[in-house]
Amino acid sequence: MTDINLDRARYNMIEQQIRPWDVLDPRVLDVIANTPRERFVPKEYQNLAFTDTEIPLAHGQSMLEPKLEGRILQALQIKPTDRILEIGTGSGYLTACLGKLGGSVVSVDIYPEFSQQAQQQIAGLGLENIEFRVGDAACGWQQDGEFDVIVITGSLPMPQPAFQESLTIGGRMFVVIGDKLLMEAQRIVRVSADACSTESLFETHLPNLINAMKPQAFEF
Repeated sequence: MTDINLDRARYNMIEQQIRPWDVLDPRVLDVIANTPRERFVPKEYQNLAFTDTEIPLAHGQSMLEPKLEGRILQALQIKPTDRILEIGTGSGYLTACLGKLGGSVVSVDIYPEFSQQAQQQIAGLGLENIEFRVGDAACGWQQDGEFDVIVITGSLPMPQPAFQESLTIGGRMFVVIGDKLLMEAQRIVRVSADACSTESLFETHLPNLINAMKPQAFEF
């Protein structure tokens, strides 16, 4: 793609995919417009960088659709001082957007390859407020304390209270709960030390977070 084509493709992505999905927050749209999504797409899928589709990554994983990334960023109402935890680094594109919107980011992935590649791409953007971790965070991530925002980029078949316990009071979390075709995107807010409120955002479908706990099957 030439630079002109990249600019046009990015503009069309925002106007034809992201805005129609009710992503209207000016800060979110500005970050998406100014973060080079094509930089984080595998070379063999460069022609799909701005399309309304999940882009394949290694290990059977995928990059989220642009409209879903926009809804996630908007739902969390990220402030410039927020400390953010991302579970599932993946391509690193959403990580970069989080870093631009918030104060600091800790991004965790089970695959060292994803963490290393994302770190290299993000370093080229001059973002210095992002730390990368390699580990299994399917049941929570307590190693780095509490966070104002938590983003889980794979679905959970059942809620994991450990994530909510890692939220500060007033902290927000985006998570997709459910299994197979019955999944719901939720915004969870920790309203007190022992209570959270849950808002249903929309129906969607995401692959399960690797090693995510599943409800025990009922046996007759």
